Amino acid sequence: QVQLVESGGGLVQPGGSLRLSCAVSGSIFAVMVVGWYRQAPGKQREWVARIGSGGNNDYGESVRGRFTASRDNAKKTVFLQMNRLKPEDTAVYYCHTGPGFWGQGTQVTVSS
Repeated sequence: QVQLVESGGGLVQPGGSLRLSCAVSGSIFAVMVVGWYRQAPGKQREWVARIGSGGNNDYGESVRGRFTASRDNAKKTVFLQMNRLKPEDTAVYYCHTGPGFWGQGTQVTVSS
């Protein structure tokens, strides 16, 4: 069984930064592909980023150049560094790994 626990969300002003963390249980973390998703009120869940086992990353178009995903295999944790945040980044952010394991989410609110 795999469990994921997100943390690091909060309220930040436009242009600010936040760093999300996702702690992952499971003995095979080093080979896991972990994704970040977000869901804003009234909208469908949106894919944000993906970090592969070798540190190879992909990003959604709306966050590319502003968000950076990374991982610490020793701590079984993945991170999402979010810079130059915009109000439209406001959402609940989730981490995910297959097949079908999701965290509980962490709220990010970008507002002045």
